[in-house]
Amino acid sequence: MPSSTRNYHKQPPHTLPTNSNLTQITTIISITIHHHSFSPTLISTTQKMEGSEVGNKDATMGRHLARRLVEIGVTDIFTVPGDFNLTLLDHLIAEPRLKNIGCCNELNAGYAADGYARSRGVAACVVTFTVGGLSVLNAIAGAYSENLPVICIAGGPNSNDFGTNRILHHTIGIPDFSQEYRCFQTVTCYQAVINHLEDAHEQIDRAISTALKECKPVYISISCNLPGLPHPTFIRDPIPFSIKNRMSNPTGLEAAVEAAAAFLDAAVKPVLVGGPKLRVAAAMDAFVEFADASGYALSVMPSGKGMVPETHEHFIGTYWGAVGTSFCSEIVESADAYLFAGPIFNDYSSVGYSLLLKKEKAIIVQPDRVVIANGPAFGCVLMKDFLQELSKKITKNTTAFENYHRIFVPDGQPNPPEPGEPLRVNILFQHIQKMLTSNTAVLAETGDSWFNCQKLKLPEGCGYDNLSRFSFKIFSDDIMQIVHIKRERSLCYNDRYEFQMQYGSIGWSVGALLGYAQAIPDKRVIACIGDGSFQVTAQDVTTMIRNEQKSIIFLINNGGYTIEVEIHDGPYNVIKNWNYTGVVEAFNNNDGKLWTAKVKCEEELTEAIATATGEKEDHLCFIEVFVHKDDTSKELLEWGSRVCSANSRPPNPQ
Repeated sequence: MPSSTRNYHKQPPHTLPTNSNLTQITTIISITIHHHSFSPTLISTTQKMEGSEVGNKDATMGRHLARRLVEIGVTDIFTVPGDFNLTLLDHLIAEPRLKNIGCCNELNAGYAADGYARSRGVAACVVTFTVGGLSVLNAIAGAYSENLPVICIAGGPNSNDFGTNRILHHTIGIPDFSQEYRCFQTVTCYQAVINHLEDAHEQIDRAISTALKECKPVYISISCNLPGLPHPTFIRDPIPFSIKNRMSNPTGLEAAVEAAAAFLDAAVKPVLVGGPKLRVAAAMDAFVEFADASGYALSVMPSGKGMVPETHEHFIGTYWGAVGTSFCSEIVESADAYLFAGPIFNDYSSVGYSLLLKKEKAIIVQPDRVVIANGPAFGCVLMKDFLQELSKKITKNTTAFENYHRIFVPDGQPNPPEPGEPLRVNILFQHIQKMLTSNTAVLAETGDSWFNCQKLKLPEGCGYDNLSRFSFKIFSDDIMQIVHIKRERSLCYNDRYEFQMQYGSIGWSVGALLGYAQAIPDKRVIACIGDGSFQVTAQDVTTMIRNEQKSIIFLINNGGYTIEVEIHDGPYNVIKNWNYTGVVEAFNNNDGKLWTAKVKCEEELTEAIATATGEKEDHLCFIEVFVHKDDTSKELLEWGSRVCSANSRPPNPQ
């Protein structure tokens, strides 16, 4: 028997076949994530794997999970401690490349993970059993609706308690521990309950890879007595993932492209509309490529704002029916053919089902499916591939854009206020427009901010991004990596404009701002939040201060739930007014970089913005803006009446 083989067999069980305890390894690891805009290429040079023996005391489940999170691009975890997850948290924060962002409640931790995933492409939150899990559930449902891969990790009961007749705290008082798991089944794409070590490695890896492949949240429950235990299936440095891209069916792709090209070339004035699923399909660049090749008038649905460059020469605005950009709806709805890439047609995006579209005129392109004129459908055809191939076949046609150019009349400007006149909403957003640069991002809360922020014109770099790559170094005691994260235009998440339209959860913005700003520290986020929404989730402004974030929050104080007022008014839409600057100053407790201001007129607004962007640019800036309770955008008035009409339809006759 050769000497090297004899030495291998003489090693203790579960030991890697190495010639020494210190091995120099040079590897190139490529991670490509389908439907994912964040595609890291990890290049590890002279990586040390000291003590990499299987069964080593450091080769624990907690360490394995921590390393997996770092590997996929998570550098911050959003947590709320509870007795069932404390040991797990010990092992996660022991990983030097993971930062613990402790949140005030589980709902905000989930919202923060939502915001983080919108930029990084993946996020993780950690909560405790049932009381934490059911609290974070609403945020996870929102992430599911928005196609965001959030890894929700819950500390679970001791593994010895499963299968017994014991009643535990944090339960509803019955010896059935599956309530939390069953709730998560409907809002996650994969669920793993880990109460023994034998398959923990497989379950963790399967859950994380499923989240990345499906771009949906997953749920992992880990028994509280397991995170610190070693097991032969773990090694100190996990073997990296290699998640391959899905591919289009070549025959189906060719047929879909031929049929679509024939349909569009037969039209006189076709148009192009981008939807929110451009992101999950990683097709933003392919969409712009098709826009360039086709010459069509180009617009976006409201939840697709920021995913298409608004500086494109054929961009005509937001298609949102009666409340969209002026002249945009007229051009889209009068077209004889329209290609919708990644649309979501719900009651909100369709303005109470009032869009004037006809299925026989539409090509609907979803992330992996194409339907042409309400007729032939082609499955296993990826949006990115379809748009790229169609760009090569299509005949350029600028008729719709030329028609738009003929009828277009520029928007007017709001009447200038008198000195000291109470501030109006349109004046506020006129000033916010001037703040937007390539170094800012915008986050809009559910409410009138939806409509006012839609009218903001995003400059280059504030919205669709053309970053090529960035790199950073990671150092720890036992590993040095240079990680190059290559961000192609087509694979770049929308790092500059976000709002939650599909789920529309009031209060989402505070937690989402926390996570979003944490994910893009090189940008300054401008958040527009209503007073009613702020009261739902205000606490985690403290976490923003604690983590030295420098966002600018415009708190719009109009005394109630304005969006609900315009749908259906009642006394329940009036809220107790707060001293909002006083609240956040109490959160700060003279212990952080916070600056606040109250604004009641344009002069005060101008001064506040100058201070926030100048002297206090390294502070979290909270500007409370007082406006009249009936001062809303005309779009909200129109939208509210149409949604009210849709909600109040009588039952169909029996």
